Amino acid sequence: LACLGAQASTFQINSPDVPTGGKIPQPFAFNGFGCTGQNVSPALSWKNAPAGTKSFAITVHDPDAVTGGAGFWHWVVLNLPASTAGLPRGAGTADGKGLPAGAKQITTDYGNPGWGGPCPPQGSEPHMYYFTVYALKVDKLDLPANATASLAGFMINANAIDKAVITAFYSR
Repeated sequence: LACLGAQASTFQINSPDVPTGGKIPQPFAFNGFGCTGQNVSPALSWKNAPAGTKSFAITVHDPDAVTGGAGFWHWVVLNLPASTAGLPRGAGTADGKGLPAGAKQITTDYGNPGWGGPCPPQGSEPHMYYFTVYALKVDKLDLPANATASLAGFMINANAIDKAVITAFYSR
């Protein structure tokens, strides 16, 4: 984020399930549209959130999806309490039961809330996936029940103090 000032960020995101710069393992891939994954959300953890963090948001986005420029939103989680330091594997079920109280999932580009794993077209070049955790300056983002992932992304970025990213790839 351009407004962060000159000091280097120490905010970090990690995952025992998604290797930074590597291929996303099969269990985390979507199950449908010709993909045969288990559609399980990966475990994520973060540390060194900046001072003033009041909540966190998570997005998983594929900018390589051929959608006319929008990419593809695979997961959007809002209103994670500032005390949250990660999410366990499988937390991204559609019902949200694996998330901390008060957290909210936005409908993905698959048309449902919750984790929607990678499923690029057969034979395409590997797609890039950004797993991003945002430290926000607000306790809660108030979005309409039918908010799109793009609207959520806009509001997340408008309220971000800092962000940390894992970049991984998937192809089939």
